[in-house]
Parts: sequence; C-alpha cells; structure tokens
Amino acid sequence: MTDMMSGVENAEDSKAATGLDGLDEQLVAQLLSSAKASGLKLTGEGGMLQQLTKLVLESALEGEITDHLGYDKHDPAGPRDRQLA
Repeated sequence: MTDMMSGVENAEDSKAATGLDGLDEQLVAQLLSSAKASGLKLTGEGGMLQQLTKLVLESALEGEITDHLGYDKHDPAGPRDRQLA
C-alpha cells in the first residue's frame, strides 16, 4: 500500500513540477497522436518538438515586445503616448 501511495505522490509531484493539469496532458496526448498519424517526426529537423519550440518562443517574444512598447503589433492606434489629445 505504501508503494502505491508513493507512486501517486510522485505523479502529483511531476505534475506540480511541470505545471500540467489534466486538460494540458490531454492536449499533449492529442498533439502527439495527430503527429504520429500524419507521419510527422517528433524530434529532429522539422519535427513536432522543433515546431512547438518555435511557436512558443515567437509567442513569448511577441508578448515581451507588446509589453515593452505598450501596444500590439500592427495596432492602428499605435503608441498611446505619442497620440495627440
């Protein structure tokens, strides 16, 4: 019984360390299943991991520049502090 409990605790620790909840795990499983079904490699040049890494980094950088500038890319209003009153 103790061994079973330590396994549950380890699984919970793993989820806490990665920040994944059940929904995130289902999404990852769906992505992997879809990639395998379409013949997409998981690793290596052009693989799913490379594509996901690219998307995550681009999204993070876009968020950083938006936060830094104070407006979204291609926002027709442009910089808020330069507008005439």
